[in-house]
Amino acid sequence: MGNPVKEIFNKGAAASDTPPAPAALAAKVRTLAPSMTRSMQRVAEAVADDPAGCAALTVTGLATRTGTSEATVVRTARLLGYPGYRDLRLALAGLAAHQQSGRAPAVTADISVDDPIADVVSKLAHDEQQTLADTAAGLDISQLSAAVAAAATARRIDIYGVGASSLVGMDLAQKLLRIGLIAHAHADPHLAVTNAVQLRPGDVAIAITHSGSTGDVIEPLRTAFERGATTVAITGRADGPVSQYADYVLTTSTARESELRPAAMSSRTGQLLVVDCLFIGVAQQTYETAAPALAASYEALAHRHTPRTTHR
Repeated sequence: MGNPVKEIFNKGAAASDTPPAPAALAAKVRTLAPSMTRSMQRVAEAVADDPAGCAALTVTGLATRTGTSEATVVRTARLLGYPGYRDLRLALAGLAAHQQSGRAPAVTADISVDDPIADVVSKLAHDEQQTLADTAAGLDISQLSAAVAAAATARRIDIYGVGASSLVGMDLAQKLLRIGLIAHAHADPHLAVTNAVQLRPGDVAIAITHSGSTGDVIEPLRTAFERGATTVAITGRADGPVSQYADYVLTTSTARESELRPAAMSSRTGQLLVVDCLFIGVAQQTYETAAPALAASYEALAHRHTPRTTHR
């Protein structure tokens, strides 16, 4: 049996060698579309649905196709992270090439109530993979690195989340505790605020909210921010209210929401990826203390699960 401590760090090292997902442009569209104006959404949806066709259009042609203006097309390109429309066209051509080569999966249909279970498995697997790829493509590595550095040296780490996000928060707290850090997840909004009041510079507060507008999560983060703690937001909406009180914002993406798959379910996939990235980064920076602590937790759990011999 291999060393579990080394295995977890080897997995982290291997993940960093993965090249960026080819669908980075589509990921940006899915992430940013909710915050766009309706006219900009039409441009974004057009380039995501037909990258090859749009790559062949001039700025005037795309404006005509989407019933918008040239200025709207340029603004959309810049919001998606490109200096101008020419750069967006090059990205569209690259995305189209990936799709034509078969390296970019086709978008599957929503899950319906009469789908065979085999189709449900296939569609969920595709959506989960797409969510992970989109989150990885859109994650700001400089923001992640800064959040890792703060958490690695923190006196205490508080994590806030409600609903499905609270489960992600508990997962992160449990991971951090196992490498010897003081971390607590708070799902109760009253306890979250009363604990946030105790934070100070040198502490870290992490808020997890897909919508970016969950009041029960924003309030404790605001309190922590005002107390001087370093604050981090893990959210699907980088422009949401939670970002006002976050020193660092880690953006997630989600698969498409459907009647049988609500946002709370799909958002959890991206959040768990960000949490794992954050944890591995902290564990790497604190390896000298993290490795013995993790090994001790494995040993303690192994002893607990070993059947005890009773003597008569």
